[in-house]
Amino acid sequence: MNIWPAIDLRNGKCVRLQQGDYSRETVFGDDPVAIAHRWISEGAEQLHLVDLDGAREGHWANRTAVQAVVSAVNVPCQLGGGIRDEETITELFEIGVARVVIGTKALKDPDWFRDICRKYPARIVLGIDARDGCVATDGWLETSTMPAIELAQQFTDEPVAAIVYTDIAKDGMLAGPNLSAMGKMKQASVFPVVASGGVTTSDDVRQLARLQLDGCIIGRTLYEGQLQLADALTAARQAS
Repeated sequence: MNIWPAIDLRNGKCVRLQQGDYSRETVFGDDPVAIAHRWISEGAEQLHLVDLDGAREGHWANRTAVQAVVSAVNVPCQLGGGIRDEETITELFEIGVARVVIGTKALKDPDWFRDICRKYPARIVLGIDARDGCVATDGWLETSTMPAIELAQQFTDEPVAAIVYTDIAKDGMLAGPNLSAMGKMKQASVFPVVASGGVTTSDDVRQLARLQLDGCIIGRTLYEGQLQLADALTAARQAS
């Protein structure tokens, strides 16, 4: 199972939110490149970047920080947050982003999402952020009536790279992942599933790996030192 250390960007800084609440922010550093190098030096083979300002505003916002990180590292980076037009996707691929994560636009304009997946096969990740099982959008500020699994199944025939599935209630809370929800998504989807939200300990990583997920995204627990990246990588290898 792949481990994706998270670098969440807001105003050019590396931060973490609790349950996606912009008023509950912790700043962990003002140099995202240094943080990226830290995770790579500790064994990271890929990085998960989130443009929090972009998710809220509906367009790519942290341009300077994203470009700096991608140009400074030699591992694949995927980016999510506010990516809602083809021009932005093209620009991100041109600067070296490996995969883009699209959530809000996939829900609101599924035909557009299908077209983008076909144009960039295996480079578009479906981002599904769920609150009480239903898809949240617009930087988690809105919640739809669409069940998360139903959204995933809409795109079964498309060349989607993976699903990043986030349980909002667990995100940033250091209380463990929603194993039941992740397992159900894995069973219901034909795509690789990357779990996000609540991963705190090596045991959390092992339990997700036993669900045969493709990967998990780890954030706050790494920044606060409760989990060492090397231990997470070892747990993922041993359980997979």
